[in-house]
Amino acid sequence: MHEFITGLQFLTRIKVTNQSEWLPDSFGRSVKFFPLIGAVIGMLLVAINYIIDCYLPELGIYCPPHVLATILTAAPILITGGLHCDGFMDTMDGIFSGRSRERKLEIMKDSRVGANGVTAFTLLILLKWSLLTDIAPSVLPLALFSMPVLGRFAMVIGITVFPYARPDGMGKAFAQHAGRTTLVIAALLTLILIIPLGKLALLGGVAVIVFALLFAKYATKMLGGLTGDVYGAMTELAEILVLVTFLL
Repeated sequence: MHEFITGLQFLTRIKVTNQSEWLPDSFGRSVKFFPLIGAVIGMLLVAINYIIDCYLPELGIYCPPHVLATILTAAPILITGGLHCDGFMDTMDGIFSGRSRERKLEIMKDSRVGANGVTAFTLLILLKWSLLTDIAPSVLPLALFSMPVLGRFAMVIGITVFPYARPDGMGKAFAQHAGRTTLVIAALLTLILIIPLGKLALLGGVAVIVFALLFAKYATKMLGGLTGDVYGAMTELAEILVLVTFLL
């Protein structure tokens, strides 16, 4: 339970206890619970969707689909504190900078965001908003729950299967103390959460696994390994892929 809370409080803004110590091995042991943390986020998104789409109309309050999509686009950012968005932008700045491997890692570590990161993030948000607008209301709750679960499982694949690019860093704690057993446990938890949701969720899971392996391999080629920023980028892109699956 302690490791789950550690992961929950690191990956989201949800505070359960006052945690003053953040030990590297505790970070590593929390990785197997990432799909469960995704499930917590998913349940919050489903609840928001239910309140706006089902409960408010009973009170005579109607929310247009594009407004609902805007709220559902913003909600994960608020829940996670924009953690993965920051990683996505830094990754886009580094990978597409056209510089040497060492310089790419320096760019990603810089707290400032460049043109590549801003442009890519703007397109990411527009795409997510469009997908949430167009997905059929009947399957939208399933998509909202599957999206963060599979997005965090993509991160587990990156952490446990691929090397870490830096000699130190926050992401190093995850990579050092999470092995193949962590991947197996996370995969089982993901299956338990996804199988009851039906074929679309399972198809999204297969697509996310393929994407995670290909993207992580590409990033490893570019950077010599993965970083915490790349973990965040994998999560954001995997979530988009899940939404695409439910739309198609």
